[in-house]
Amino acid sequence: MNDLEYLKKYYKGDINVAIKRLKNNEPVQYIVGNVDFYGNIINVDKRVLIPRFETEGLVEIALKYLSNSSIDVVDVGTGSGCIAITLKKKLPNINMDAVDISSDALALANENAKLNNVDINFIQGNILEPLTKKYDCIISNPPYISYDEKIMDIVKNNEPNIALYADDNGLYFYKEILKNCKNYLKKQYYIFFEIGYNQGKQIKNIALKYLNKPFKIEIKKDLQGFDRYIIITGKN
Repeated sequence: MNDLEYLKKYYKGDINVAIKRLKNNEPVQYIVGNVDFYGNIINVDKRVLIPRFETEGLVEIALKYLSNSSIDVVDVGTGSGCIAITLKKKLPNINMDAVDISSDALALANENAKLNNVDINFIQGNILEPLTKKYDCIISNPPYISYDEKIMDIVKNNEPNIALYADDNGLYFYKEILKNCKNYLKKQYYIFFEIGYNQGKQIKNIALKYLNKPFKIEIKKDLQGFDRYIIITGKN
């Protein structure tokens, strides 16, 4: 359905006010106030990036690898909490932590965890810095858009830039995670990333530079045929 049809179906307030906001190029997800992410209702507003179907693919990949045992998983750059919440609902026995530098994002992520009745340990801080234990899995959909990359105005003008853009041609967060993750990973581990369509080979080279061998790295495509996911399995 198009945005207007979506609005008429899901918006609860004054539809005329909502249509005016839509005509002013506000994302329909912010107007409605929530999205369906992997079958879960996730509240969204301008504090967080709008969850997209590509990120559902990241969750789908992680679920194929992770077991429903008391493993430790951390979602780095959690935003709305959609990844962490979905993993915890599907794998209720895991210990789920989620990190974000934005206190505003974490406030909304906490609301979403309560809405979905899951227990997640939310931590404020920069990337891996606030973590105090080791994990079986790091999962992340970090900001990965280069500052000179053109994106749609509706995205650029509404969604938080802190959740969109990254230094080093969009590679900054991957570099920081891969450079420092050995201090936060158990002996056997998984790393799952969502990536930009043209970043796969570059991130693979970063992993080769920083990770202890042996490890296996795979680049997976999304439903549109673009490189979109990195899967790393390794021994620390």
